Amino acid sequence: MTTRLVCTALLVGACRFACAEDSSLELPADTVTADALSEAGLKLDQPVETGSRLGLSVRETPASVSVSDRFVIEQRGAKDTQDVINGMTGINASANPGYGGFVSYRGFTQNQITQLFNGINLGYSSATRPVDAWVIDRVELIGGPSTFLYGAGAVGGSINYISKLASREEEVFDGRLSYGSYDETEIAFGINRALGGGLDARNFVRLDYSHGQGNGYIDRNERSTDSLAISLLSDLTPSLSHTLAFEYLEDREDSPYWGSPILQPVGERMKIDEGRRFENYNVADGRYEQRVKWLRSILDYRLSDATRLQNTLYHYDAQRDYRNLEQYAYNADNSQVLRSGAYLQRHEQSVLGNRLVLNHQHSLFGMDSQWAGGFDISRMHQTLYPRSGGSLYPVDPEHFDPGSFLEIPGMAAGLQKQRRHVIDTQALFLENRLQLSERLSLLSGLRYDHLNMEVTNYGPVSATSPAFFERSWEPLSGRLGLLYELTPSANLYAQYSTSADLPAGSLASATYSNVGLFDLSKGEQWEVGSKFDFLDGRGSATVAVYQIVRRDFAVRDSNDPNLTVQAGQQTSRGIELAGKLQLTPRLLAEANYAYVDAEYDEFNEAVGGVSVSRKGNTPVNVPDSVANAWLTYELAQAWKIGVDVRYVDSVYADNANTLEAPSYTLYGAFVRYQLDPHTSLTARARNLTDEVYARQAYGTQYYMGAPRTFDVALDYRF
Repeated sequence: MTTRLVCTALLVGACRFACAEDSSLELPADTVTADALSEAGLKLDQPVETGSRLGLSVRETPASVSVSDRFVIEQRGAKDTQDVINGMTGINASANPGYGGFVSYRGFTQNQITQLFNGINLGYSSATRPVDAWVIDRVELIGGPSTFLYGAGAVGGSINYISKLASREEEVFDGRLSYGSYDETEIAFGINRALGGGLDARNFVRLDYSHGQGNGYIDRNERSTDSLAISLLSDLTPSLSHTLAFEYLEDREDSPYWGSPILQPVGERMKIDEGRRFENYNVADGRYEQRVKWLRSILDYRLSDATRLQNTLYHYDAQRDYRNLEQYAYNADNSQVLRSGAYLQRHEQSVLGNRLVLNHQHSLFGMDSQWAGGFDISRMHQTLYPRSGGSLYPVDPEHFDPGSFLEIPGMAAGLQKQRRHVIDTQALFLENRLQLSERLSLLSGLRYDHLNMEVTNYGPVSATSPAFFERSWEPLSGRLGLLYELTPSANLYAQYSTSADLPAGSLASATYSNVGLFDLSKGEQWEVGSKFDFLDGRGSATVAVYQIVRRDFAVRDSNDPNLTVQAGQQTSRGIELAGKLQLTPRLLAEANYAYVDAEYDEFNEAVGGVSVSRKGNTPVNVPDSVANAWLTYELAQAWKIGVDVRYVDSVYADNANTLEAPSYTLYGAFVRYQLDPHTSLTARARNLTDEVYARQAYGTQYYMGAPRTFDVALDYRF
């Protein structure tokens, strides 16, 4: 109900403002500028990489697919990739240190949502922490199972972060300077230019760099980031080009914020002491650090007008370090905070892989046919150095010394090497689009994977932790989709797709207990929808209705809580809506809304030595409704203003559904002034009402979102 009221109020306000500006909304189509429609959010005719490998547009793909390109990223003031995806239909994302790039989408979370970088699956959620938005060209999203594209996982959907690369523009220079609340600053610039000059140039280089830092809205929580991307595009022949791309990302966070303890007695609705809203109970020398290096070599060869070959050789290397005290709880009368969960960890991860894709277009029995086929091979190494410990002394939440990590018993011994994981992937894939008639097309896809996992244990050996074990799986997944064009600007589609889900969620950190005895979980989705333009092209919209069933994931045995069996099942049913409308030549409205009914059909967990059923319950951190809306108005040629609203429904913090974090609504606004054709100044306010809200909830901790903030940014491009 709250969502409907928010969206209705926004649209009613938009209509009133539009009517005041222009006495009639029945504007002839030619009064709407082409730029206003083409640049704004929903772009149905934009080619998308993530929906298929056939080069289809959003409109041509029989699936729920959306794109946030560079224009959208800049117009909405997204600071990082998490900001970008939270504006996309149905996504609710957060990034506390322990959950990396946490995403909830279509009723599923964490490793059930595949997050890709330039179409490459790193297979580990901790590798998907937010990246500075400056180095990102666009983000693409496909809903539902997409194992047939990117391998095991992706039962809920796939998100693809696509980096900026050198282009054949002769010379472009852009940059940004920004400053905001809590001393948050950003310095960024990008250069794209031709080498050799003139129309005969055959080499193009691009360099992007950004540096951000801030004191954080939580006490003692300082963060700094650096992102560097360099790429060289070389036209070796008229039909053969090569791109060499290197990226370096560094993320440093002092005393990371892990959440706020909820007040006692613990009721059904989670509450925090708002007077201690910004308190940080981590140790003084808590730390999170990440250093990432990417190298890609991309060959693009056009054999003919109908045939294209692309090969991507890549290497990823990362090191992540954690040193924190992570769990906090009040005592019975809320006079002290009990701190525990000391954790020292290092992840050393590397991935070496190659992906080859062959595209071909021809006529099959008199019907146009497009093919994409190829293979993926990769080897991932990850070495883990975990050390966990106990607690520090209880503290008075009003006045306390946070203490040092090394004061915690057992932590002074430092890192200890525990496990090394080696995961080999070999995959074959094939896609086809067949034009059955002038209006009807069939899209099909199939993928076969061979996964092999080897784990070496350097710690104590036991029946559940052998010195070495090896497992392999061979999932087969696919998709069938039909798309019917009602008119050139409106269609209907239906699709069926399947997924294969890893038993541990991530093989990069799985133990023998996670995967030693288990096969892959399976998922399937039915989806129907429509994509269309309306009001003579002034508006565009998409609608999708779906059902996803995930089966055979690990749960506790219903009779013996000490046994784990593959008997779990979850069903998600939902609807997604997205649209934009040019209300007047100067006023644009955009919105999206998603509703999901996600529940466990079969799920047992051990509670106090007893197996308890959670059948009918909602998974943790899955909101029923998520909505976004934006209004943008051009006051004059040089002035633009806008408002936005985001609504997220309440979520449960436990499988028993006894702890609930309340719903929240965030409002924002901006004003932009174009100083000259190359320079603009933007002032932006976020969370205008200073809402206290939980970005994520887990156990008895409440991971609070940012309070009201302001920032000013100077952007230039020439």
